[in-house]
Amino acid sequence: MTGIVINLTHSIDDVDRTSVAMVVAGASVASNQTTTVFLSSEGTRLAARGVADDLHEEGFAPLSQLVADYVEAGGTFLVCSPCAKKRGIGEADLIEGASIVGGASLVKLLVDGASSLSF
Repeated sequence: MTGIVINLTHSIDDVDRTSVAMVVAGASVASNQTTTVFLSSEGTRLAARGVADDLHEEGFAPLSQLVADYVEAGGTFLVCSPCAKKRGIGEADLIEGASIVGGASLVKLLVDGASSLSF
């Protein structure tokens, strides 16, 4: 696999950084790149239904729109399993396009040739 993995470690704690990451992810998937956003640490909260609804950084589209557009264009979210568990996020809580995975899933993408960015 080639493509792009964006490691996002923020959400409600840094809406500016999260918005930048989602703009880049949206541009990547819109450019026909296989794009995966790996959510870890506080980033896992973005995968919980309803969280993005109240997040909007000045100068950016609302995060709910950035997330929805990314998923609609074919982007996916992989959610760090221990990070989600620590925050009480389960499969039933997830937005469309997100799944909880172990670290081996991220490693496989990278070993298979995906480029990586971190926010």
